[in-house]
Amino acid sequence: MTSKKQSYQLLLQYTGLAFQWLALLLATIFLGKWIDGEFFEGQMPIFSWLLPLLAIVGGIIKVVKDTSAK
Repeated sequence: MTSKKQSYQLLLQYTGLAFQWLALLLATIFLGKWIDGEFFEGQMPIFSWLLPLLAIVGGIIKVVKDTSAK
C-alpha cells in the first residue's frame, strides 16, 4: 500500500512541476512580448526569445540541483 501512496505523491510532485514550468514559460513569453513592443516597437523580438530561454536554463539548473545526491 505504501508503494502505491509513494507513486501517487511522486505523480503529484511532477504534475506540480509541469504546471510551474508552464506558468513560468507563459509569463516570460508575455513579458518578453510586452517589453519588445514597448521599447523596440516590433523591430526584433529579442526579449521574446531571451526571457523564456533564460527561464528554461534556470529551471533545468534548479531541477538538477534538487534531484542530485547530496
